[in-house]
Amino acid sequence: MKKTFFILLITSLAFAAHSQNIRLNAYGSYIFDDHVDNGYSSNTQGYFDGTVKGGFLYGGGLEFRLHDYYGLELMYQRVDTHAPVDYYPYSGIGGVKHTSVDLGVNYIMVGGVRSMQRPGSHAEPFGGIMLGMAIVNADDQETGSSSSATKFAWGARFGANLWGSGRVGLKLQAQFLSVPQGAGGGLYFGTGGAGAGITTYSTIFQFVLGGGIIVKLGSDKPHH
Repeated sequence: MKKTFFILLITSLAFAAHSQNIRLNAYGSYIFDDHVDNGYSSNTQGYFDGTVKGGFLYGGGLEFRLHDYYGLELMYQRVDTHAPVDYYPYSGIGGVKHTSVDLGVNYIMVGGVRSMQRPGSHAEPFGGIMLGMAIVNADDQETGSSSSATKFAWGARFGANLWGSGRVGLKLQAQFLSVPQGAGGGLYFGTGGAGAGITTYSTIFQFVLGGGIIVKLGSDKPHH
């Protein structure tokens, strides 16, 4: 998956070098803890309670400016973290199980951008909604088992781009990233261990704070 993404990124950069109104964004942010739990289901036959720990979220994106105030961005972000979990079987057999799952979450998303820059201002406030998928890779530290799942993901963001006199700017933003239960996303912890899987009872919902660097590519001619 990573190799395919970087091939697409290099191809897009080659195209962007001959295009107008395209921006390259590099991201570095902190993603905060999120509590996850699960009620009874046929999948788990019990109840789990845990926390997806925070970590460093990094990535990049290509933003195509369709208008002076509108854009569309193809973006990739990744976080490597872990989730300590307590599992409570309803049968009571075996007692409470404790484990920790190493997680690698890859967000591949398309995001709309609405900018609100005033003429002559170096600050460019923006906001938008993101839709795409999360590829969750999980490794159970106790059992050594590994699993992977691809789920629908969505997000929202707001912030500001701070421009100098050249083509390079600083991006400050807050994000909300979610793998929602409505699409069957989240984490699954069962009697056979822990990992990524299907459940309609848990949802990852995390707050992100950070930013990055913006570089304008092409001629950057205005659209109207």
